Amino acid sequence: MSNDYKKHEGKGKVHEGHARSAPYPVSRLGASVDLVDLAQQIATADSHVNTRVSSKLQVIADQIRYLQDEAREVLESAQRDQELHQAQCNFKRIPGKTYHLYQRADSSQYFSMLGPDDWGSAAPHHFKGSYRLENDMSWTPADQVDRPDDSRELVRRLLQDHQ
Repeated sequence: MSNDYKKHEGKGKVHEGHARSAPYPVSRLGASVDLVDLAQQIATADSHVNTRVSSKLQVIADQIRYLQDEAREVLESAQRDQELHQAQCNFKRIPGKTYHLYQRADSSQYFSMLGPDDWGSAAPHHFKGSYRLENDMSWTPADQVDRPDDSRELVRRLLQDHQ
């Protein structure tokens, strides 16, 4: 290949080999190389790469926000479960059963098997809510017991948003 280049006075190295091995178009029939066209191609490629990267980063940012929300919910649920386990209870708690939480005037809390409607005219203390004890010893608010698992819907929505 070094034989294909000859040094010309004032021109530097000039290709004088076969046209197939030239690093630039040597035929007048070939497309001309215009630096403006080349710069536009590079700018277009940069724009496409930036758009693709931005899109992927947006998906990651959405996932991070979702995971932060999930982590917050898990921590809040764990804190609530700990507080509920500390409530006074004068009977054996059985997973799968629903218990009713009341608060006395001194702010102490206790579980009862009787709901607010079971007391007749009025409950003896302030009713805080009803909870079902789960097998994993977590508590589910009674109003969420029959709520369907929405994880499949969430996955479908996430996939739909990013297509």
